Formats: sequence, structure tokens, C-alpha cells
Amino acid sequence: MNNETALVVFSGGQDSTTCLFWAKKHFKRVYALSFLYGQKHEKEVEMARNIARKAEVGFEAMDVSFIGHLGKNSLTDFSVRMDEEKPEGSFPNTFVPGRNLFFLSIAAVYARERGINHIVTGVSQTDFSGYPDCRDAFIKSLNVALNLAMDGQFVIHTPLMWIDKAQTWALADELGVLDLVRNETLTCYNGIPGDGCGHCPACRLRREGLEKYLDTKEKLI
Repeated sequence: MNNETALVVFSGGQDSTTCLFWAKKHFKRVYALSFLYGQKHEKEVEMARNIARKAEVGFEAMDVSFIGHLGKNSLTDFSVRMDEEKPEGSFPNTFVPGRNLFFLSIAAVYARERGINHIVTGVSQTDFSGYPDCRDAFIKSLNVALNLAMDGQFVIHTPLMWIDKAQTWALADELGVLDLVRNETLTCYNGIPGDGCGHCPACRLRREGLEKYLDTKEKLI
């Protein structure tokens, strides 16, 4: 296995793009793997491809559209109206069951075949939106399972696990890519690049984090 190379699970959104440039800082070689999982807004994959080209990292998009057919959620099913707020005592219907489980498992197989043992993902327990597969306990348990399943030495890196959106913006700024992340990524659940629609849960979280970071930065100047 290669300790100088990392594979980034890359959606082209704010978090994974920040992680891509974090990986470039910490590893000599970086590859990005995106997934077509039946999402309504596949434009994010094209944006991911463009970002990877600018970052000068290898890029591949993999069709795993079966994931979108396994459950009923608003990101893959046009008949489901997106939850604007998290329902009391339940997951938001933007939760795609098994998505990170599949993504990371497939990424591990992909990495193994290329001699890579470092995998980077942008999940965060601080801003996990009620998604159970973004929590630290899940990532650690899956890391163990993948090592057992393939007799490997994979290390799953989660640079954003314990930081909020404001701190994620701060990290992007520290890495010199704040403008790129703000203008050339797609986080919006309604498929609008950059600052997005402004009212879906992903856009609100992103905007609130940016406003908090810029306000803090201005006070420090």
C-alpha cells in the first residue's frame, strides 16, 4: 500500500472540495472518485470533474445508480417533495440510506486495486443534518470492517468531522480556495451552483456558516 497517495470521495460540493485540497496539502498524489447514484442533479459530477482538472488530480466518475433505487428519498425520487426542515424524531427525506456505506466500500475496493490505503471523505458529525452515516462511530466501525474484509490497512480520513460550516469555510480559506469553493461547487439540493437557491437545508447551512466565518474574519482584521 502507498502512504503517499490518497483517494478522495468527491461530490463537487463544499465539503468534499475542501477535503480535496486538504488531501493535496497532505499527500503527494491525490485521486478523486465521484458517483452517479441516481441523484436528480448530476451536474454536480461535471462540476466535480472541472474542479479536479483545476486541482490537477486524477478523476473518475462511477455509475452506482442502483443506490437511488433502493429507497425513497427526495434526492433521487422526483415524486418526493424535499423536506425544508428535519422532521421531529425522524430523518430528513434528503437522507439516502446506505449512500456513504456504499461510497466508502466501493472507494476502498477501488483504492485497493490501485495500491492506495488513504481514503478521504467530507462527512461531519458537527453538521451531519441528521444523517447517521456521517457520524464518527460509523466511519470508525466501517474502517475496521473494510480492513477485515480485504485484509487491508485502509485509513479513512475525515478532516471535517469535528468542525462546523464556519470552520470549514475557514479551512478552505486557509487552503487558498475559498473563492473556488464559494463559486464553483454545488451543494444546493435544488441543483443551483455557488451560493445556491438560498432556502433548501443545504444552502441555509452553507450560507449561515459563510456569514459566521466572514463576520469573524472581519472582526480580526
